[in-house]
Amino acid sequence: MTVAISATLAANEALEQRRRAGLPVLHLAFGEAGLNVHPTLENRLGAAAGRGAYGPVAGSTTLRNAAAGYWRRRGLAADPGLVVAGPGSKPLLYALLLAIGGSVVVPRPSWVSYAAQTRLLGTEPVFVPIRPGEGGVPDPDALPGVVARARAAGHHVRSVVVTLPDNPTGTLARPGTVRRLCEVARELDLVIIADEIYRDLVFDQGADFPSPARFAPERTVITTALSKSLALGGWRIGVALLPEELHGLRDRLAGVASEIWSSASGPVQEAAAYAFGEPPEITGRIAASRRLHAAVATAMAERFADAGTRVAAPQGGFYCYPEFSGPGRDDLRERHGIETSADLAEFLLEEYGVGVLPGSAFGDPPDALRIRVATSLLYGETPEQRDAALGAPDPLALPWIADALDRATEVLSDLTSKVREPAPASA
Repeated sequence: MTVAISATLAANEALEQRRRAGLPVLHLAFGEAGLNVHPTLENRLGAAAGRGAYGPVAGSTTLRNAAAGYWRRRGLAADPGLVVAGPGSKPLLYALLLAIGGSVVVPRPSWVSYAAQTRLLGTEPVFVPIRPGEGGVPDPDALPGVVARARAAGHHVRSVVVTLPDNPTGTLARPGTVRRLCEVARELDLVIIADEIYRDLVFDQGADFPSPARFAPERTVITTALSKSLALGGWRIGVALLPEELHGLRDRLAGVASEIWSSASGPVQEAAAYAFGEPPEITGRIAASRRLHAAVATAMAERFADAGTRVAAPQGGFYCYPEFSGPGRDDLRERHGIETSADLAEFLLEEYGVGVLPGSAFGDPPDALRIRVATSLLYGETPEQRDAALGAPDPLALPWIADALDRATEVLSDLTSKVREPAPASA
């Protein structure tokens, strides 16, 4: 089968080509955390660089103990023997889908790779819409009917994926919604895969975090990584926690891992174990990054709201998911021939140098004019600028961030303005 490059990676490459050509770019398409590596982690990685041997398939004892401690501090039962490490949470998620087998329920919209990975398994994703303002979790009331129809059509539906908080919407489902989803998953005998990679970037740390492992611990697998909270996307390290009741799944997952990646990078595991231990300098860095993400993502969402789009206030991560609807949508069609979210994303790139991803990349209907906006690459072009953004009491006042937000406002004003240039006078 032909596999297209991931939409997020393709958009990033297109924007980099434009930048290299000397064209203006406002990069809102790529979900990279956009910050520097903490010096302590750099030092830990360097000190472990001599670890060139293969390690245990499931990960080093040091890393699995540290990851288990991370989850126990969040109120979850976590046995290090049920932790599996891999080269990033994306490979772990795919390996989990392989180990579980069958068709997969994914929210609509949802991160681009859930549906793509399901198709790599040779089956089609089973889409279930989200509730308004509660991205990342399929509507529990719609789930039974959709699964029943899929099974009646011959699909062996085995699992459901949730994201807390969500990419692309930046929202967090309510505890009651997650509890109800867990009840339905138990009735339908579905394994719940909870992608919690943005958990430590929930803006309100006093909020009740609704991990499905609280409500259905016997059937919930959790995955996480350090790529978002500590800006370590290029290090490629992730961990999964499996429940005791699914011990056979842990063994199948390790078997898949043994044939794909053998073991995660030894030096990176050593540094990751230190990070998952959450010493003060690491928790302080995460808190500072969380404040920065909250300030800039919220400001960007407000720019879109002021332009007349429908957009939920982001609650975690560094995304917002505006929709052009009503008269604004009609105007885009009449003035620019924009009929789909892909049309809108292409127009923003070609006309203004603004990179976003269309909602259709996340499973939304093509004619819904929704786009995902990622703000995490606005923090600076240099290490010095990024550190300044991280430590600024008001990052929105920094010139490079203020300029990016002002450029977004300028583009949106021009895009949504109904004022037309006057027709030339007749001769």
